[in-house]
Amino acid sequence: MSNEKKQCEFMANLCEKLDQCEHYQKFAVYRDKILALSNESLEKTIAIALSLCFVCAILVSISAVALKPLQVENKAMDMKKNILEVAGLLTEESDINEDFASKIEAKLVNMETGEYVTTIDIATYDQRKAAKDPTQNIKIPRNKDIASIKRKAKIAKVYLVKDGDSVKSIILPVHGYGLWSTMYGFLALDADGQTVQSINFYDQAETPGLGGEVVNPNWRALWSGKQVYSESGDVALKLIKGVVDKTKDGAEFQVDGLAGATLTSTGVSNLIKYWMSAEGFAPYLDKIRPECEGE
Repeated sequence: MSNEKKQCEFMANLCEKLDQCEHYQKFAVYRDKILALSNESLEKTIAIALSLCFVCAILVSISAVALKPLQVENKAMDMKKNILEVAGLLTEESDINEDFASKIEAKLVNMETGEYVTTIDIATYDQRKAAKDPTQNIKIPRNKDIASIKRKAKIAKVYLVKDGDSVKSIILPVHGYGLWSTMYGFLALDADGQTVQSINFYDQAETPGLGGEVVNPNWRALWSGKQVYSESGDVALKLIKGVVDKTKDGAEFQVDGLAGATLTSTGVSNLIKYWMSAEGFAPYLDKIRPECEGE
């Protein structure tokens, strides 16, 4: 059932319940008495103004509570859509819930050890909320906080694209500060944990046409095939100023910078460096990489 139909049914049920409410019936009697007064009556003016304010407040409050499940559902649907998109699995014919359930496996990861966590309900776990909860987050030392996020959740939710028992893609949640906002996105890697498939920023407020180009499909396509780590194991992937010269050494670690958006470009480079380092998902990738290569 569409959200529009659900909202219409909710309002119809609300009106029906109001008609059956004893207090509403008493209010209706008083309403009729007030409406019978002259339009110049001060009592009528005040009563109507107060009644409108009261009724509107009640309706807004009830609607907010009643529609919250729909809002939560829409938010979850949008997140699934973004994950399928960064995994290259979203098409016009996609059934988002069905495709997500059949092709994506969510996992919780301890950010310090890289081990999977199975003692928390993964369906209800919200990493962004956890990052704001002192009991669930880790304060990042200033000298290590290159992504300018101050705190991170102790537990991260990652996603694996599966083909049978084989892992085809590893999707990692990443975020960091740009020019105006914290940019939240997903980075999709091959099962080797080294080769980039795609990147997608689903929540950001950078300058439209400049830093906001982080959502431009053409720019996002430049990430495909790029390498994250150098031979020494350091995070080498970054944005550069201008256009990458593919004939030069190191081009596999470089992505075109965003024109006119130096600080946003720096923010993207920094968040990649942070989340792919030992402070981020490197411990997890070190553990899962041998498992994927052995499949």
